[in-house]
Amino acid sequence: MEKDKYVAYVSTYTQGDNHGIKIYDVDMEKGRFIEKDKVEISNSSYVTTSHNGKYLYSITDLGVEAYTILKDGSLKLINFAPTNGMRGCYVSTDYTDSYLFVAGYHDGKLTVLRLKEDGSIGEITDAIYHKGLGSVAERNFRPHINCARMTHDNKYLLVADEGMDHINVYSFDLQKGTVRLVDIIRSELESAPRHIKISKDGRFIYIVHEWKCYIDVYFYEERNGNPYFEKIQSIETVAMSRGSNNAASALSFSADYKYLLSSNAGDNSVVIYSADPKDGKLTKIFCLPISGEYPKDADFFPNNRFLVSLNHETNDMTFFHIDLEKGTMIMNGPAIKVDVPNCITFHKLPK
Repeated sequence: MEKDKYVAYVSTYTQGDNHGIKIYDVDMEKGRFIEKDKVEISNSSYVTTSHNGKYLYSITDLGVEAYTILKDGSLKLINFAPTNGMRGCYVSTDYTDSYLFVAGYHDGKLTVLRLKEDGSIGEITDAIYHKGLGSVAERNFRPHINCARMTHDNKYLLVADEGMDHINVYSFDLQKGTVRLVDIIRSELESAPRHIKISKDGRFIYIVHEWKCYIDVYFYEERNGNPYFEKIQSIETVAMSRGSNNAASALSFSADYKYLLSSNAGDNSVVIYSADPKDGKLTKIFCLPISGEYPKDADFFPNNRFLVSLNHETNDMTFFHIDLEKGTMIMNGPAIKVDVPNCITFHKLPK
């Protein structure tokens, strides 16, 4: 039986190197990357693949770019589309791959763009600026959108506003591509909700908080045409007693959704939890150092045997052999140099 093959896309800021997306062949047996190709794009702060696996979308200066994913995992540019705002920090698609959502950290703007059948990006269908208290402080109390993603039933868009410490819940009109605010999930003051992940069955929502280093778990369902959220757990990503200069960054599920990880800048560690599919709750397995500085993103290899950390300040990726049954993580070979990496996504190649 032919084994599954993967590539990894790593997005980076472009400081001196104008290739913002690096493409690697993934060695699943050795837990390493082999550089394959690189794509010319400016400041790719985040990438996502469409749910049908055919296209990749990336943030770039002043907008977004669409790429066709070729059979070998290489990328071919389809088009660029402006977002009429400052550079975004997060991009995702709805579950029908009909729309693209762009989160703007710097200007607090949510932009919705239509996607065409050929994967190209069309016109803007909606744009909303989050409102705040004005510049009371540089970062908090001003809108900073850091994540926008749909619930699995494709009904509600969850938008994390790190500056305002809450998640805006929008109902989504699939015909018009417009959003309407219907609920707000509030976090602790100055906790900075950063990224959102959702369980495989869509019933549990996970929100990581950058400043206070904890994950909130919510039960979600629709009741009488309205979204309903109930908080069922709060769990720390790093003991806050270990100094207050920590910031939680990544949030990634394993391919089988059995494990969830977060990374901690300052502490420079990765924490891994098992996720109970029945009640959604997290149980910590370990929190261990990543041998680099500011792990901006981290992810499991699709076989759960290895882990990669993208270290923003040390300009490299570090690799580890993990045993999730025994709770161990061991360095796996030398670091691979990559300047200011932001985000990683694995993509399974067609057979």
